[in-house]
Amino acid sequence: MNPSPAPAPARLASIDAYRGFVMLLMMAEVLRLKRVAAALPESGLWQFLAWHQTHVEWIGCTLHDLIQPSFSFLVGVALPYSIAARLARGDSPARMTLHAAWRALLLILLGIFLRSASRNTTNWTFEDTLTQIGLGYVALFALGFRPLRDQWIALGAIVAGYWAAFALWPLPGAGFDPASVGLKPEWLAAHGQEGFAAHWQKNTNLAWAFDTWWMNLFPRERPFAFHPGGYATLSFIPTLGTMILGLIAGGVLRSARDPGAKLRWFATAGVACLLAGALLGWLGVCPVVKRIWTPSWVLHSGGWCLLLLALFHLVLDLRGWRAWAFPLLVIGANSIAAYCLAHGFDSYVAKNLITHLGVKTFRVFGPVYEPLLQGAATLAVLWLILLWMWRRKLFLKI
Repeated sequence: MNPSPAPAPARLASIDAYRGFVMLLMMAEVLRLKRVAAALPESGLWQFLAWHQTHVEWIGCTLHDLIQPSFSFLVGVALPYSIAARLARGDSPARMTLHAAWRALLLILLGIFLRSASRNTTNWTFEDTLTQIGLGYVALFALGFRPLRDQWIALGAIVAGYWAAFALWPLPGAGFDPASVGLKPEWLAAHGQEGFAAHWQKNTNLAWAFDTWWMNLFPRERPFAFHPGGYATLSFIPTLGTMILGLIAGGVLRSARDPGAKLRWFATAGVACLLAGALLGWLGVCPVVKRIWTPSWVLHSGGWCLLLLALFHLVLDLRGWRAWAFPLLVIGANSIAAYCLAHGFDSYVAKNLITHLGVKTFRVFGPVYEPLLQGAATLAVLWLILLWMWRRKLFLKI
């Protein structure tokens, strides 16, 4: 007689709420806080809010910069629960691996599709969040079946190996023209790297060199020379490191440790990663750069992710204070749909709101706050769409 399968693990509200918080930050780009801040340069509050709704130019971290690492981290956190649920249903590891490969392919193609919106041809680019996750997802899934020791070894190998690869890559020669890769003198004066840190300079590093070959293998309107923002395909490798850190955290959440021990682990690991990443940047070993996902960024952003997960776990799972998080749970339970809505459909909604309500509706507090009110109305419509899907149990999953 075959033993009955183990019951599927309960879904944690903290994971959905944290994911919803991350997606809300992304969807909230429609609020256009930077435009409001530009109209109110004397307001420290608006400057602060606008700064946290933008990406830093190169080194550093804002709240907006934590969107992509948090989303990637949560893929890892959710994986132990997903594997346990599928094993409880009787799925074989082989079948699950094939599904993981199919899911990875869909994520890659969906990211490319969303980046190609409003273009005349397919935009073959691989720095989109979904594409980056897809490129590393099969390896992450395989590690989900490995012991904790192997997961830590994989994380260490990625962090150390990716650092060494960049450090050993030769710097540009004396005759190199920075302008040829989009590096203007004023940008270099404010954000350029010198000395050893120059190995992680924008559009002159190993990942950029790889893309000058890789990206030109695909049909393009013009040959690829550099990415204006410095983003690179190879960032999926350290992004995998972020996902592995999430996988380890998910294992801790599912473990038999008492709640206090789990929180202490998250707090200790979070602070340690946060400080280690910052220290590597401060010592000049490796700058903290999100755009090329440096090893120090893996640690620094991973520290924030661990601390945020601990906070959501404490408030929602342990204290049971969930009523306030309902708007986040609606978004987090349908994160792929939220991601798609925020990449293209938001502009369609905004245009129709102006058409039907009129521009004057959004100028009730003057032209300064017009983009904010338009954005708030757009955000409300997007959330109501997700609420409609929630109530009808329509969840977009890959």
